[in-house]
Amino acid sequence: MRANLPQMSEAMTKIAELILADPALPLHLSITELARRAGTSAATVTRFCRLVGYSGYVQLRVGLATELGRDDASESWRTDIGRSYDPDDAPADVLGKLLSAHARALEATAALVDIEEVARIAKAIWACRHLDIYGIANSGTMAADLQGRLYRIGVNAHAWDEVHKGLASAAILTSDSIAIGISNSGRTKETIEMLEVAKENGAFTVAITRDRNSPIARVADACIINASPHHAAQPDDPSARYAQILVLDLLYLLVAQQDFTTTADRLAATRLAVTSHRRPPTRARGTSRSSSSP
Repeated sequence: MRANLPQMSEAMTKIAELILADPALPLHLSITELARRAGTSAATVTRFCRLVGYSGYVQLRVGLATELGRDDASESWRTDIGRSYDPDDAPADVLGKLLSAHARALEATAALVDIEEVARIAKAIWACRHLDIYGIANSGTMAADLQGRLYRIGVNAHAWDEVHKGLASAAILTSDSIAIGISNSGRTKETIEMLEVAKENGAFTVAITRDRNSPIARVADACIINASPHHAAQPDDPSARYAQILVLDLLYLLVAQQDFTTTADRLAATRLAVTSHRRPPTRARGTSRSSSSP
């Protein structure tokens, strides 16, 4: 591209400047979108591709993807895990960085939480007829964990991490139901869609996300914010998960407080039901049977 700049028209030069400044741009934009960015036409983009050695826009994108792939491993690490952790870090350094990042995420989340709002949501959950919890991938794991704990204390909770089943459940919710959507980014399409259907059917909707201005937050009637140690959280950012856990633990405990006696009875009953499936504690090696106190 640089070699051909002297022969390019003004419009083609603008295309080249855009791509040289951000080589990944064509991977995210259609030919029409790139032309619009450059203030030119799709036909000019096609001519530009031919000038720099490609038969068309698709071939240009393949060439750029191949070129960028040389740095793919490092870029993938930075994109998914973040720049705080280096693949060459010593184990002790990884531990120290994790501890620091988790502490920052938890402290930031605690500062962001509207405790009165969470208490209001907890009260509504205890009184609701039916609770749906939606989440995809990692957030689906969080949804299942919250569902299991709430179900154990008597809340009619159901977790959905598959959009077809979640939509079917959302379609039969009513005004005495609650739906919670968990999405760290706030932009997971399937979770937003399930929450939207729940709201259309009269359910009280809650979003748990790090972005108060995200699409899922705009759909929900109430929102609980968890912090992220980075401005733009990475998909595999470990600290984001712990920020979510703090919020979900808080919500669970406030629900459990709504009726202490009933909660205690249900916890005791469920604990008793599984007692026979737990092995008794074993003696530590080297401990003598006669060493116990009289």
